Amino acid sequence: MRGDRFPCTMALVTTRTTRPARSARPASETRLDDVAKHIIELLQEDGRQSYAAIAKAVGLSEAAVRQRVQRLLDAEVMQIVAVTDPLQVGFRRQAMIGIRAEGDLLTVGDALTAMPEVDYVVTTAGSFDILAEVVCEDDDHLLDLLTQRIRVLPGVTSTETFVYLKLNKQHYNWGTR
Repeated sequence: MRGDRFPCTMALVTTRTTRPARSARPASETRLDDVAKHIIELLQEDGRQSYAAIAKAVGLSEAAVRQRVQRLLDAEVMQIVAVTDPLQVGFRRQAMIGIRAEGDLLTVGDALTAMPEVDYVVTTAGSFDILAEVVCEDDDHLLDLLTQRIRVLPGVTSTETFVYLKLNKQHYNWGTR
């Protein structure tokens, strides 16, 4: 935290997804030119940068940058979000839950995605079929989430919970290729 009043930072989250974007073109097929990549990298450095500052850096008008950013948002190539420190906003427990499931993994993934405590879901290959990151108020909240909502989902056969003791690094500035 840099002395800001609120315990959060602005971050640009770039996403690659196979679900159709609002523009009917999957985000994984979005072609990024060098200017779009530069805009993304600038926003990854500081998601609060003005369109005017970005325009100056990339050599476009402010209106052109605004349109390009909106197209990137609409295509779900990126999101601009406030990333908080969960501990500073009342959430005392974070965990990664490894889930083994049978049957349709998309259905299990969709059910997890709908839960407000779940902030990250990925279907994997390996010893777990799905990984889900959760943010809970405390251990009782985590226990309730696990036993009353996740483990009872149709298709879930077992879970393994990895409780976070310390968040060592969380950055979203990996750039573009």
